[in-house]
Amino acid sequence: MKSDPRIWLLLDDRAGNRSQCLGVAEALGLPYETKELRYTLAAGLPSGLLGASLLGITSDSRLNLTAPWPDLIIAAGRRTAPVARRIKRLSQGTTRLCQIMWPGRTGCNEYDLIAVPEHDSIDNNINIINTLGSPHNVTNETLNTLKSEWNTRLIDLPEPRIALIVGGSSKNRTFTEGMARDLGNLASVMANRVGGSLLVSTSRRTGNATDALISSISAPSKIFRWGDTGDNPYPAFLACADAIVVTGDSMSMCSEACSGEGPVYFYAPTALITAKHKRLHNALYKAGYARPFDGRMEHWQHPPLNSALDVAQAIRNLIQ
Repeated sequence: MKSDPRIWLLLDDRAGNRSQCLGVAEALGLPYETKELRYTLAAGLPSGLLGASLLGITSDSRLNLTAPWPDLIIAAGRRTAPVARRIKRLSQGTTRLCQIMWPGRTGCNEYDLIAVPEHDSIDNNINIINTLGSPHNVTNETLNTLKSEWNTRLIDLPEPRIALIVGGSSKNRTFTEGMARDLGNLASVMANRVGGSLLVSTSRRTGNATDALISSISAPSKIFRWGDTGDNPYPAFLACADAIVVTGDSMSMCSEACSGEGPVYFYAPTALITAKHKRLHNALYKAGYARPFDGRMEHWQHPPLNSALDVAQAIRNLIQ
């Protein structure tokens, strides 16, 4: 591959997918172009039916994908996989593919590198590497910059400040109003015990449980409700927090919460968490990056976690 490879990032509308692609690209440290993808209903078809094709993306998205073809594609998620494979074929095989997250067995030999988290239980192979957690773009530099900027904006909130990062329902699990009240109450107990405050960020998936969560918070707090005007302060809350409580329904959020060095706690009721999420939690507990949330705040540290660095190094090895 050339010393100055042309790199495309295939980005879609899922925040976790975007964070993983951008994290790997930024860790790689080479110039890149972003290609925004929007999907059609066909994107929901099994990969075996779609094959290597552009059938799952809109006509506007296809207009952005033209020669000269890139030397390297970085993509994340099952829906980007047929697109990446199609581009490789159009390039006569010269484009190399780095796919983050397991794309399925169909066409997996066409990828030059597949990065999958350990909890997916996909065995290492010639083109597969396993990572602890998900890659992301929450770097030390980003955290330090945001902390410097936001500390003055949060000066009225007592310390220690505890970030409460809330996901919500997924395809097969529901974040109920009862869970939301339980979480809000426990987080308030934690903050009030230590004379601190909460930095609360909800997401699109929090949905109808948002009101129940907010109404149950009794500690001093700054709350960002999904849909509020202005930039989402989620990364700033991570940067300014002395401890982090995060719902365990998102692998990306759990991994990003561990990007700093302070205490991280997972709120993970059985009814909300899949077996795969549970395997991730257990791996991070065992490695010392997080602990189960029980309403108590303890003072402990862990090294920053970002598997984007490992994936970037694997790409460098591929290029060389």
